[in-house]
Amino acid sequence: MQILAVIPARGGSKGIPRKNLRLLGDKPLIYYAITTARSLSYGIDVYVSSDDDEILSIAAQFGAKIHRRDPSISDDRTTLDPVIYAAYMYAKESEGKEYDLIVTMQPTSPLLKAHSLQNAIAMMIEKPQIETLIAAKDATHLSWRKEEGRFIPNYSARVNRQYLTPTYTETGAFFISRAPIVTPTSRIGSAVELYLLGGGEEIDIDTYEDWNLCEYHLRRKKILFVVTGNAQVGLGHVYNTLIVANDILNHQITFLVDRESALAFEKIASKNYPVLMQGERTLSEEIEALSPDLVINDRLDTGAEYVQGIKKLGIKVANFEDLGSGAAEADLVINAIYPEKRVLPNHYFGHDYFILRDEFLYTPPKTITPKVREVLITFGGVDPNNYTQKCIEAIYDTCRERKVKITVVAGFGYRAYESIEGFEGVEICRSVSNISHYIARADLIFTSAGRTTYEVASLGVPSIVLAQNERELTHFFASSEFGFVHLGLGSAVDAAQILRTFNALCSDEQSRRYMNELMLKTKLHEGRKRVNRLLQNLL
Repeated sequence: MQILAVIPARGGSKGIPRKNLRLLGDKPLIYYAITTARSLSYGIDVYVSSDDDEILSIAAQFGAKIHRRDPSISDDRTTLDPVIYAAYMYAKESEGKEYDLIVTMQPTSPLLKAHSLQNAIAMMIEKPQIETLIAAKDATHLSWRKEEGRFIPNYSARVNRQYLTPTYTETGAFFISRAPIVTPTSRIGSAVELYLLGGGEEIDIDTYEDWNLCEYHLRRKKILFVVTGNAQVGLGHVYNTLIVANDILNHQITFLVDRESALAFEKIASKNYPVLMQGERTLSEEIEALSPDLVINDRLDTGAEYVQGIKKLGIKVANFEDLGSGAAEADLVINAIYPEKRVLPNHYFGHDYFILRDEFLYTPPKTITPKVREVLITFGGVDPNNYTQKCIEAIYDTCRERKVKITVVAGFGYRAYESIEGFEGVEICRSVSNISHYIARADLIFTSAGRTTYEVASLGVPSIVLAQNERELTHFFASSEFGFVHLGLGSAVDAAQILRTFNALCSDEQSRRYMNELMLKTKLHEGRKRVNRLLQNLL
């Protein structure tokens, strides 16, 4: 088919003076319509129709052909029909072609994607019965009209939006007509279809507010979180990235989990974020297909080849808690939990970069009391070694004697409930959404050496730590320097040692007060802002 695209661009716009030549992003507004039309695979002839010499000159620089509009159809009272018809007649003579389709594209719809226009033209080609196809947006709302000085509803009953009769409004993105129906007074045939746009493509720039909204969409990046989370490694990576994602408001976010991370997939999906699971392709191939601007890895150690492959695609890379060879290749590395042995640019480590959840930001710190009345046992999302049972068995009889309440907060992936349900008087809480409440009311806590230690420290609750594995032994924060009693690898600690440590702390109010002071000195509440600034700078 022979296809003509006409972009009408008058010089005398009033709402936003010189609108068509103003810079949106770093390009004149008219650039976007020209570039979109010229990028299609149909070999479209693209003409800009204007009464303004500067607009015509700039349009030609961007590859458009030009039609100098007659002054008689250049004022603000003239509709587009005679403008498009005049440009059509001019192009027809200049090109020596009989056009089949005439596409009107207003420059005030800069966010229109080429594939949307391509699909719309394909629809006209495949369905010859359609005479006119108009870009539109869903405008279904409780609306009113004014008749004879009175406001009248456009609905019969006040119902939720999804139950109203759908209504649609045109956008300026495109208006496709078959050539025979284009006249000086009309471009609409008897058979009209609408092509619905969304995701920003439907925005028409009429006001400065519209302009600002388009600026926002143009600055908006695609961020892909690549995350691991299962019974072996726990869900700490998932919780961490969910907090980071919650703080990123101006960009498009998607999650990708590896094929062994069904638990992570389930947790992320429950928060209503878009999440994909790795299929048959490698993670690198999955990332390439999604074409993000930034990949944020929180999946333990990455390899140099993996990170290099992502960066070769022109994608920025930020890694959390990464001690692998890929860390040296990444654009940004944040290791709040693991110490780094080398000094590398764009690497940030230590508790200053820990990301606290909202609930800990707003919970007041612990006030130490003379007696221990409640002990909390919580070993993360999975507790693969079931230290929960081990600690209960070690301190249960003593707690009954001392009248100390035992509370267990089991994580999302904990599966050994049958091993702890026989202890009378123990409160077992499953997958709680407000663990800060339980931490704050506890006088003493048993936990592993992961992220929970930072949350505990933010509230200043004395804690006894048992590491789940050798990797957790490298977590430098869970130490006496920051107010913790660290017993080492939990599998190497016997019940007697757990009980001795517990009894000693229960009897030593002064030590518990000192632990509280050391924890609160860390001022963990600022870490989240620091991390967000680093990511925004990278974007």
